[in-house]
Amino acid sequence: MLELALHARRGSFQLDVECRFASEWTVVFGPSGAGKSTLLRLLAGLDRAESAKILLDGRPLTHSARNLALKPGRRQTSMVAQQPALFPHLSVAANVAYGLHHLDRLSRATRVEEMLELVDAKDLLHCRVQNLSGGESQRVALARALAPQPRLLLLDEPFSALDGVASDALLVRLQHWFTARRVQAVVATHDATDALATAAEVALLREGRLAALGPADEVLAAERQRLLRRLGPV
Repeated sequence: MLELALHARRGSFQLDVECRFASEWTVVFGPSGAGKSTLLRLLAGLDRAESAKILLDGRPLTHSARNLALKPGRRQTSMVAQQPALFPHLSVAANVAYGLHHLDRLSRATRVEEMLELVDAKDLLHCRVQNLSGGESQRVALARALAPQPRLLLLDEPFSALDGVASDALLVRLQHWFTARRVQAVVATHDATDALATAAEVALLREGRLAALGPADEVLAAERQRLLRRLGPV
């Protein structure tokens, strides 16, 4: 369970969110500028808040109510940003293995193959990063974030370079994997299908405020009807 009370100011924009994410799969949904990326960066410890209280399973992830969150390496937290930001001088395998220095060589190799297989990218094992497409880069970045087996995984528009079918298949596969390993995932997206396809818990953000929190079919009922109207008669 993830509990948070965050207040952050970015120029004229303010983020004020106080809530509890009880589900292992929570989608933060909202239009561009709603504060989704800011929220994830605060949870990841990559940005400073005017005040922040973050608890994961009852344990604090911040030094104090008015301090920066702990360094990501000490937080059992991984994040995948909108841009994959892979290390260009390393191979795909070396990128995924980057956070696995605590494992022996054989265990690292096994973990790398398992993570690439999970994201349907095992055939990229020996590829150079420069040769990857946008969708392939996103898969590799996701495998790298999963490899250390974090307790909390933060995903910021992680499937934007994948087509709808590939994105939905990967979402379902990951959801099962997270549930089996008790990984709590928070996914920021402006695409309602990311939430509706997985029956996620949804946190609806509007102008830096939490407008609603609950099951996807309830919180996104109006958005679902809008999507159905766009599809037209079946």
